[in-house]
Amino acid sequence: MSRFVQSHITRMQGYVPGEQPRGGGFIKLNTNENPYPPSPRVFEALSAAIGERLRLYPDPLATEFRKTAAALHGVDPEMILAGNGSDDLLTIITRAFVGPGDAAAFASPSYLLYSTIVSLQNGRAVFIPYGPGWALDAGAFVEGGYKLAFLANPDSPSGSAQSRGWIAALASRLECPLVVDEAYADFADPGRHAIALLADHPNVIVTRSFSKGYSLAGLRLGYAIGRPELIAELMKVKDSYNCDALSQVAGIAALRDQEHLAGNTARILATRARLTIALRGLGYTVTESEANFVWATGGPPARETFARLKENRVLARLMSYPGFPEGLRITVGTDPEIDRLLELLSESS
Repeated sequence: MSRFVQSHITRMQGYVPGEQPRGGGFIKLNTNENPYPPSPRVFEALSAAIGERLRLYPDPLATEFRKTAAALHGVDPEMILAGNGSDDLLTIITRAFVGPGDAAAFASPSYLLYSTIVSLQNGRAVFIPYGPGWALDAGAFVEGGYKLAFLANPDSPSGSAQSRGWIAALASRLECPLVVDEAYADFADPGRHAIALLADHPNVIVTRSFSKGYSLAGLRLGYAIGRPELIAELMKVKDSYNCDALSQVAGIAALRDQEHLAGNTARILATRARLTIALRGLGYTVTESEANFVWATGGPPARETFARLKENRVLARLMSYPGFPEGLRITVGTDPEIDRLLELLSESS
C-alpha cells in the first residue's frame, strides 16, 4: 500500500520517541520528564474545569492563556501562540516557512525531530556539527541560504547552551527566521534566555514547553513568542483547536505559580550537580549541563551499560550520532532514583 503515499514520506525515517514502558516499577531517566508533581494549583484548576463545558469546543486562540504567558514575560498577548506541546509549534513554524526543496539548518547532534518535520515538508535538513567544547560556527548557519534555522538552547543530548550575545549575533546575520527552542530554559542560566532579543531581532521566535519545568508532559502544552506580524501568520497554519480546554486552564495555573516552579527547579539543579560529580568520579566524561539531564560518554561501553540498567528496571536514553561517541543521556530524577542509578553504574565500573 505504500505506493499511495507521497514518495518523500516513504523515504524518510519517522521520529522515535523515548521508550515509555507499559509495566510499572521502572525508574524512568530516559525522556527528561520532571520527577516532581506539578503545582497544586494545576489540580485545582483541572478539577474546576471538568464539567458540563467539556462538551463545547475550547477557545481556538487560547486567549486567557496567551494573556497569562504575555504578562509573565512582559510582552503583548499578540506575540504569543499556544500549541499542543512545543513539538506542535515547531511543526507549525516549519509548515509556514519550509516548502519542497527548501533547506533548514540546525546543529548536530541536536533534537532529532527537526530533521523529521523538515522532511515532512519535502525540505532538506542541513546538519551543522558542533565543534570542540560544544561550540557552533555561526557562519555555517548563514552561508546556505536557508529558509529556517533551529537552535535548541539548551541543546540535547549535550545540555550545552549558547550565550544570548551569540544568539543575537547569529540572528543579525540570518536572512531567515531563527527558532530558539527553549524547552529546557527553566534549568538554564536566565542570561541565556532569548525572549529579550525579540525587540531588536524580528526574525527570532522562541518556543517554550510545559513538559519539563512545569511537570506537565502528559497534558501537551507549549507556546511560541515572536513579533506580532509573524505570530499572525502562524495562526493561519495551526489546527483550528490545537489546545484543548484542560491544557489551557492547567497552563494558566502553572504559569501563575512561579514559586512552585522555582522550588522544583532548585531541587533538580542540586541533584544534577551531584550526579555530574558522581559520574565523573566513575570515569565518565560529562558535559556541563544547563538542562534537566546529563550527557555521559567515555565510561564502560554505553550499549552494554544501557542494557544492564534496563535489566534492573532503570531506563536511560542510549544515543548515537555520526562522529560522536555513543553515550547515555540521563534525566535528573529524584535523589533516591539517582542513588539507584549510581549504585548500578558503580557495580559495572
